[in-house]
Parts: sequence; C-alpha cells; structure tokens
Amino acid sequence: MLENSSTRRCFLRQTSIAGASLLAPLAFPQQKLEEKEKEDEKISPAEDLMREHGVLNRILLIYDHHLHLLAEKRSFDGSILASAADIIRHFVEEYHEKLEEEFLFPRFRKAGKHVQLVDTLQAQHKAGRDLTAKIRELGATATLKYVSSDTDKMRDALRSFLRMYRPHEAREDTVLFPAFRSIVSPHEYDALGEDFEKKEDELFGDEGFFKVVDQVGALEKKLGIYDLAQFTPK
Repeated sequence: MLENSSTRRCFLRQTSIAGASLLAPLAFPQQKLEEKEKEDEKISPAEDLMREHGVLNRILLIYDHHLHLLAEKRSFDGSILASAADIIRHFVEEYHEKLEEEFLFPRFRKAGKHVQLVDTLQAQHKAGRDLTAKIRELGATATLKYVSSDTDKMRDALRSFLRMYRPHEAREDTVLFPAFRSIVSPHEYDALGEDFEKKEDELFGDEGFFKVVDQVGALEKKLGIYDLAQFTPK
C-alpha cells in the first residue's frame, strides 16, 4: 500500500513537471510578443531627429503659403502665422535644436569631425530664433490688412527663414545625422534614442510628437492646405 502511494506521488510529480514544461512556451508568448513589439518601436536618434524635420517642413509650407498671400496682397489672420511660429519656438528651437546642441554638436567637436558644419548650424539656430521672434511678433499684432512697412518686414523674415532652414535641415539629414553613428558606440547610440524619447514625453506628454503633428495639421486645415492631393501637378 505504501509502495503504491509512493509510486502514485512520483507519477503525479513527473506528470506535473512534464505538463509545466509543455505549457511553458504557451504561458508567456503574449509577454514575449509585447516585449518584441516594444523593442521594434524604439526609434534611433537619427530617425527621431529626421521625423522632427518633417514637422519643420510642414511649418515651412505654412510660411510659404503666407508669402503667397502677401505677394497677392490678400489679407489673412495673423494668429495662424503666430501659432505656427509658436510651434517652431517650442518644438523646433526649444526641443529639437537643444537636443542637437547638447547631445550631437559637442560630440562632433570632440571627435574633430564636421566641426565647421556644426559651427555653422549652431549659428543658424541663433539666427532662426531671432527670425521666429519677428514672425511671431508681426503675426500676433497683425490685423486683416498690413501697413506697408509691416508687410515688408513679414515678407523679409519669412523669406530669410525659408532660405536658411531648407538647406540647413537638408545638410543635417544627409551629412550630420548619418555620421553620428560613427562617432559614438552602439550602446551610447541606442541610449540616446531612449533619452530623446523621454525628453519628448516630459515636454509634450505621452505621444508628444503626434500631438504636435496634429497641431500642425489643424493649422493647415484652417489655411486650406491640408489636402495633399492639391499639390499634385495636373
């Protein structure tokens, strides 16, 4: 009787171990899948900065549109232009450019690589902030019709901003950002990507990038330039 009981306990123990080993792969597939998806969602520093340039490009389109309105002597709501300049100030200048100035530029200078380019880019950041202040000031105080002097100032500020930032961001995208990986270790590169995301969430909330994209889209809709199809040549 004791032998039968012992045999039964041994059988049950072995069965439980075998069952557990069979269930183990099934117990955590969802957790592993979620971990893999989270890993896949990680954005590299270069990709993060480049997609932020996409936001900048859409603001440049808004600035372009206002230049056309000025050229045609058409009145417009200056508050929309001021709101666009606010996005430039908060998202591009106080966040995106600060990342470049604090995390990228010093590392390039230390590595002795693209130093002249970095110096030029930083000087352009400063010039851009001065232009943004002018655009925002003129937009915030604008009435439906500008006096001639204000029109000239607005036109000059918008043109200067567009002329500088299109080659500025193009040079970063094609030269600086691709070279960044070569001057830092893989671990440091990945860690910076996570740091950038955390900083973005701190300043703009969870999914902050997409919130800013939505803000830009709302301005485009007010101006009637949101529909991408309208830019297709006929």
